[in-house]
Amino acid sequence: MARTVKNAKIDSRSSRSKLPARKNPYWVPISPSCALGYYKGAKGGRWGARLFDEAGRKHFRVIGAADDTLDPDGINVLSFQQAQERAREFFKAKSRELACGFVSEVGPYTVTQALEDYFQHRQRRGAKQVPKDRSVAKVRIIPELGEIDIARLSTRRIRDWHTNLAEAPKLGKKGKVDEGGKSIVAPTDEDSVRSRRATANRTLTVLKAALNHAYHEGKVVTDDEWRKVKPFREVDVAVVRFLTPDEIKRLTNACNGQFRNLVKGALLTGCRYGELIKLRTHEFNPDAGTITIRASKAGKPRHVALNEEGVSLFSDLTSGKVGKHLVFIRDDGNAWGQSHQQRPLEAASERAKIEPAVNFHILRHTYASSLAMNGVPMGVIAAQLGHSDTRMTEKHYAHLSPNYIAETVRAALPTFGLVDVTNIQSIRGKMGTKSTR
Repeated sequence: MARTVKNAKIDSRSSRSKLPARKNPYWVPISPSCALGYYKGAKGGRWGARLFDEAGRKHFRVIGAADDTLDPDGINVLSFQQAQERAREFFKAKSRELACGFVSEVGPYTVTQALEDYFQHRQRRGAKQVPKDRSVAKVRIIPELGEIDIARLSTRRIRDWHTNLAEAPKLGKKGKVDEGGKSIVAPTDEDSVRSRRATANRTLTVLKAALNHAYHEGKVVTDDEWRKVKPFREVDVAVVRFLTPDEIKRLTNACNGQFRNLVKGALLTGCRYGELIKLRTHEFNPDAGTITIRASKAGKPRHVALNEEGVSLFSDLTSGKVGKHLVFIRDDGNAWGQSHQQRPLEAASERAKIEPAVNFHILRHTYASSLAMNGVPMGVIAAQLGHSDTRMTEKHYAHLSPNYIAETVRAALPTFGLVDVTNIQSIRGKMGTKSTR
């Protein structure tokens, strides 16, 4: 066994407790071009190993937590001696790689590299949102932060980027920034400010997830800088637009040809457009009264229960078809494409005199809102929609559920005679919009 190096500043728990926390590690030379580093952060210390190759390029690896508060176990929590042993293993393995001509982790580890490693990690796990998040990162993160070494990425730099993002123009078609500046947010427009801040928060989530992945993979020594950056508060207000029964009839009657069946399918199942256009005949079970969505947004299959009207619709659409045939097809017999739904919906909305025009997600909201208003538990609605848990479901639809407190008050509170009773009925606007503040 190699000789253990001594260092009075970091070789014991008590000596390390006297050191001030700082961004850069305390380095102790182990051998020529090799050093063990101790990083002291706000939540304890970590060990790192650093090696310089013959070309002067740095190779770094986080090797474990220091035994500042917990006793060392030699696996996750390391003493000074155990950290040296782990560091020597890294030096030996890295030297072998370099001798074979394989060079890894050369130079700074940038935000762009962290994002790419993170997206590849998600792809291997089968995540569905990777292309969308890649597009967001390409336009909103990489141009300003991409070339920065994560080790030099400061809290202030991330905060400034996050703040500027909330004031940036919206993305136009094909993910390009609106160069005309027409979509710049006016400070007095509260809804636009809230919406843009919510978008900035979602982009921040992508960045922090990539940086956290880099941290857990040992690419960087600390997560202190981005952990201090907090999202904007009170911006994720649930605003749900849904159609009234009268609007549903007008809209479906205004749809032409096979598109009408697609709209009916969305209203009777709550499925997303991308799920419906991929649905095959054999995925409808008339005996169980269900359809099976095999490739949902969450990456898990689900079974959607149908009512009598839904069973009747799918029975008609699948009658005489072979199992692998698509349930929903266009008038020309071809499959529906990725963006074929919006123009027909806009045209149908105009004919039905529904403003603003309906999009396909509003059909999904209409389905879920109808269930919520009829007392269906949030867990059941979440299962039907394919949500991984009830948090998203409750955020959008819980306020529509019959409320025990409200019903009790209405039943018990007497009429005081303060308001004259009238036969005049209010006319509800064309939008079935519910908003929680």
